[in-house]
Amino acid sequence: MNIVFFDVETQKSFDEVGGRTNIRKLGLSAAVTYSTADGTFHHYTEDTVDDLIADLAAADLVVGFNVLNFDYEVLRAYHDDLPGREKTVDMLDHIFKRLGFRVSLDNLASATLGASKSADGLQAVRWYKQGRMQEILDYCQQDVEVTRQLYEYGQKHKHVKFKDRGYRTKMVPVSW
Repeated sequence: MNIVFFDVETQKSFDEVGGRTNIRKLGLSAAVTYSTADGTFHHYTEDTVDDLIADLAAADLVVGFNVLNFDYEVLRAYHDDLPGREKTVDMLDHIFKRLGFRVSLDNLASATLGASKSADGLQAVRWYKQGRMQEILDYCQQDVEVTRQLYEYGQKHKHVKFKDRGYRTKMVPVSW
C-alpha cells in the first residue's frame, strides 16, 4: 500500500488575497511528499505541480494535516482532479470531529512526539518573496515528517496528545 504524506506552502498570505475564502489565489510555492512505496521525500514547485497531483492521484491513501480545506484548495487552482475524501486522511479534520475545536500540528507534535515545527506558513511566504526556496522545501519536508510520525503514533497507540489552554496534556482518540 502506497501512503503519501504531503504538505504545501504558498506564495501569498490570506491578507494578500482577501481572506480565507480565496485559498485558490494563494499560489503554490512548494510542496513535499513522503511515499511509503519508495521511502523517500519528493519536492515540488509550481512548475512541477502536475507531477505532485499525479503522485497524489496514484496513492492508495493520502495523509496530511488540514489537507481537505487548505492544501487541496490551493491545488485546485491548478487542477480539479484531486483525491477524494474516501482516500484521504485529514488528521485535523479527524481531530476536530472528536474534540469540536482545532488543534495545531505544532501543539500535537509537541505533546505527542516531543517535536516542534521549525517555522510557520507566514515565514514560508516571506522566504518565497526572498527567493529562498531551499528553506521552504526544508521546512515543508520537516512538516511532512512530523505529520508522518504523528499519523504512525496514532495508528499504533490509537490516540494522540495535545496541550489544552491550561497547558495540561490531554489525549484524543484516533482511528486512522
